[in-house]
Amino acid sequence: MFAIVEAAGWPIWFLIFASVVAVGLIADRLIFLRSNKIAPAALLNEVVKELKQRGVSEGMLGKLSDNSPLGRIFAAGLKNIKSPQDVMKESIEEAGRAAAHELERFLTTLGTIASISPLLGLFGTVVGMIEIFGSQNAAGNSPAILAHGISIALYNTAFGLIVAIPSMIFYRHFRAKVDSLTIEMEQQAIKLVEIVHGQRKG
Repeated sequence: MFAIVEAAGWPIWFLIFASVVAVGLIADRLIFLRSNKIAPAALLNEVVKELKQRGVSEGMLGKLSDNSPLGRIFAAGLKNIKSPQDVMKESIEEAGRAAAHELERFLTTLGTIASISPLLGLFGTVVGMIEIFGSQNAAGNSPAILAHGISIALYNTAFGLIVAIPSMIFYRHFRAKVDSLTIEMEQQAIKLVEIVHGQRKG
């Protein structure tokens, strides 16, 4: 591995740094963006059941807030349970925007890495080409310098693509996952509002 890094020259260190950051972000989002952690399927039924049995309490709101992003949305709405439906919906929308922002955390960075990695690879390629052309002098071409320049050019190009392709795949996957979870939370929140105001049976 060290021999490859040495052959690729100093430009490869930018790509190594980008790859380490990308792997960390992908691992973090894989752990965080799980449906049962973001929007538990049984949460709405549990909330409705507790509402019918005990009503809204500080303990219930605190438990919901600590439960999941969907729980925080429910808690925001239930704090305004005695307010008109529009007020309750508005508080839920505000909490929903905050939850969506939380789900999207780090995705911009991952998308940026996916976009700039080929450019970093291209930068390494250009550095390699400069070394190749810089090795041409009156005494002729030095095979060792030519080989080193070609190594820098090819290794950086390849490594740039190796970093960019998985990063872009996971970025697209996470974007679709966030959109899906956001819609799911929105639908669950609407159901809660309608149940509370008697427009839907629990």
